[in-house]
Amino acid sequence: MSETQPDVTVIIGAYDAMPYLVDCLASVEAQTIGPERIEVIAVDDGSTDGTGECLEEFAARAAMPVKVIRQENSGGPSGPRNIGLGMATGRYVFFLDADDRLGAEALERLVAMADEAGTDVVLGRVEGVNRNAPKSMWRRTVKRADVFSSNIKFTLSAQKLFRRSLLERHGIRFDESLYTGEDALFTMEAYLRADGVSVVADYTCYYLVGRTDGKHVTQGGDHTHRFDSARALMRLIADLVPEGEKREKLMVRPFRVTLLPQFGPRYLEDGEEVRRHKLELAGPLMDAYWTEGLARRLKVHERLRLHLVAARRPDLLLDVVEFVAAEKEPPVRLEKGGTRVYFAYPHFRKRRARVPDAVYLAEPPEARGVPGYREESGEADAKAKAKAAPAAAAAAEAKPSAKGKPSLLRRAVRKARKWGRSRRPQTAGERSS
Repeated sequence: MSETQPDVTVIIGAYDAMPYLVDCLASVEAQTIGPERIEVIAVDDGSTDGTGECLEEFAARAAMPVKVIRQENSGGPSGPRNIGLGMATGRYVFFLDADDRLGAEALERLVAMADEAGTDVVLGRVEGVNRNAPKSMWRRTVKRADVFSSNIKFTLSAQKLFRRSLLERHGIRFDESLYTGEDALFTMEAYLRADGVSVVADYTCYYLVGRTDGKHVTQGGDHTHRFDSARALMRLIADLVPEGEKREKLMVRPFRVTLLPQFGPRYLEDGEEVRRHKLELAGPLMDAYWTEGLARRLKVHERLRLHLVAARRPDLLLDVVEFVAAEKEPPVRLEKGGTRVYFAYPHFRKRRARVPDAVYLAEPPEARGVPGYREESGEADAKAKAKAAPAAAAAAEAKPSAKGKPSLLRRAVRKARKWGRSRRPQTAGERSS
């Protein structure tokens, strides 16, 4: 690092952020990393509530260098972030939303982790204030991870530390054509191109603040914007990751987080025209990216809904959505000696529906809570015992009982026959109803 280069550039895009901006800026001033190691670039995106004046007052008093850009409203967060990124000089950049705030040690810990681990992206623990925040990736601090072997794919917001040379080398910028989901696209590309990702889980680095005025961008927009976001993220993943297990692991994110909610409870409130439009928008995405391997990574009710979307079966889909929205428990079917568990959501084994049994099959993580469920290894053990039954019977026949009768043989044969009948597959007539 040169004497004049800051360690980290904090980029703040702000639009009508008062009074939340006051706490946001105070959290920047309170950083323990020291003002000489920070620069701030703040972009006022056409605010009308005093946000721009607040930023200029902050620039006048702050100990660290602060640049304030004031412009006409651009319509979203991507433009201001790209402007800040283009002006940044720090080794790292951190995108701070104007209504959120940092933990006092956040930048010091994040930069130290990046330097120690040599990673290009560092995630700091996030805590929600009057709103939900991601949780599954904060179980432990990890010096070096990747997007395939961890849960970081479920936190694609931009509030992370990025090595600026990575972003410049690959020309990674926010897509200004997207109304929502632009940060998911940016962050996923950074994950995929990064030389490692670190996770700081033992300290709350970022406070995600819920606004009471309802002005969060992610709360606005109609369903077409969500499909635009899903389409862009799926295309990025397909472009950067070859077909196979790794791609399927990542595709879970846009299918589950962005696409599936369009066919959740809100689908019941949609008019017929909107429902039809959603299916039209989803169709090409299902054709291009939906695979059996991806389907197996979803819960049964998720897989079933998306299967019906892919199959263009709105007549069946509505029944399933209503069942799931009502939070009903589906009947459970244990078969094949308890090694197969089916969740009998609507249309299970209905002849006219023609939905494959595999769609209703619970994968091991989902099935383990079902009483009577046994892992596949149990089935293998049972088969081995059955295979050994003739030998046991022969031994019993060679050694009669004390009364001279091969009772052990008869018991072994009866047991083997009973076991065989219990494992007989159902006929087509038994399966349909």
